[in-house]
Amino acid sequence: MEKIKLSAVSYLNTKPFLYGLFKSPLANRLQLSLDIPSICAEKLSSGEVDLALVPVAVMAQLPQAQIVSDYCIGTLGAVKTVCIYSERPLDQMTSLYLDHHSRTSVALSKILLREYWQVKVNYLQAEEGYIQKIGGTTAGLVIGDRTIGLQDRFEYVYDLGEAWLAHTGLPFVFAAWLSLHPLDPVFLAAFNQALAKGVEEIPQLIYLLPNPHPDFDLQDYFTHNISYELDEAKKEALALFLQKMKDTEAIGKAKDRMLNSPIV
Repeated sequence: MEKIKLSAVSYLNTKPFLYGLFKSPLANRLQLSLDIPSICAEKLSSGEVDLALVPVAVMAQLPQAQIVSDYCIGTLGAVKTVCIYSERPLDQMTSLYLDHHSRTSVALSKILLREYWQVKVNYLQAEEGYIQKIGGTTAGLVIGDRTIGLQDRFEYVYDLGEAWLAHTGLPFVFAAWLSLHPLDPVFLAAFNQALAKGVEEIPQLIYLLPNPHPDFDLQDYFTHNISYELDEAKKEALALFLQKMKDTEAIGKAKDRMLNSPIV
């Protein structure tokens, strides 16, 4: 039987999904790769995999992409592992490094800075090692497992999930399971069931995972910071985010045209 190729985010928040898949009857049918979010999106876009857990911003580039599961990487408020870190408060910030791992978090940062915090900054493209360059009036967006422990290094931490909830009153979806072509409904039903089982067995999973930091509470993270069900409120939030992302990009392009237009 031909295996289903899939790519999943390599971060801690995906572990319940992987736990459910590895314990399910589907385990032998899957050819799994673990990647940073941007690579998951690239593999899906190129057709290298059949489905992937990808940053939802990719949906703007792939209108044919279909959500194939009732589960996602979401949050109902503070997400804890998608934050802006700074030595100074927001109103003193002049530059912001944008984490290259996920376009979704980058877009969300720009939306919140423009609409919610109403702060203008110079955006810097981040490369490996950029966290060490955060300081003074230069802040940094950091996502995923690299955020763990950073709250001890920086006085100001701005949680993007928490800010989005305060701004819109809605939860947020960071990543969803997408496919570019129809998949076997029987497989998808079993896949969805495996994800559900993994989320259900988070209490058992916690005993198998090493704690990444003395002050990090795995139980609290999996059950309060991350919300896995892709319910109607999250679908509404996803649609709103995609529209806001489109609006933000349009504003950016308009400013570029103004700056590059000839002076007469």
